[in-house]
Amino acid sequence: MTEPHPEPRRMTISDPQVMRALAHPARIAIMEHLSTRAGGGTATELAEIAGLSPSATSYHLRALAKFGLVEQAPSRGDARERVWRAFSQSWLVEAGQGAGPEARAAEQALVEAHSARDAERMRTWLRHAADEPPEWYRGALFSDSLLLLTAEELAGLNDAVMALFEPYRQRNRLVDPPADARVVAAQYRTIPL
Repeated sequence: MTEPHPEPRRMTISDPQVMRALAHPARIAIMEHLSTRAGGGTATELAEIAGLSPSATSYHLRALAKFGLVEQAPSRGDARERVWRAFSQSWLVEAGQGAGPEARAAEQALVEAHSARDAERMRTWLRHAADEPPEWYRGALFSDSLLLLTAEELAGLNDAVMALFEPYRQRNRLVDPPADARVVAAQYRTIPL
């Protein structure tokens, strides 16, 4: 008999202070890593992910904890080791349609920080694409399409695409992933023009 998995906590971030706290490349990297790993990580382990020293990474973890984005995880046996985990595996940033200028600016800063990270990933791929195995080279895709949709169709399309992503999300494949699986960054945006 298998134990039922608890429903993942989903967090909506609308507070400008929290958005500003997240709008830092190291914190984005830390959150991404912790959101996909069940066991969490220590400042030393996360330092390599964030490209910082363990002490600087510890500072960023405490700042993320201050806003409830990360929390201490159970120890792995060494009481001296402080393990951190994401409070939620899934989070959505949304200032809200009626948000004031401060919230709009914070949301924009966070979206721009994520976009810069996405663009750097694309540039890294392009620099090394010729060295990739043929199946990975052929599998990569950059697509930009203009669609003609109603607001209801747009919402339905977004729901359908997110449902397609769900079984492949890294956090859902941690147990016995296929031997040849790699982490793949998938950006999906729909913005009315």
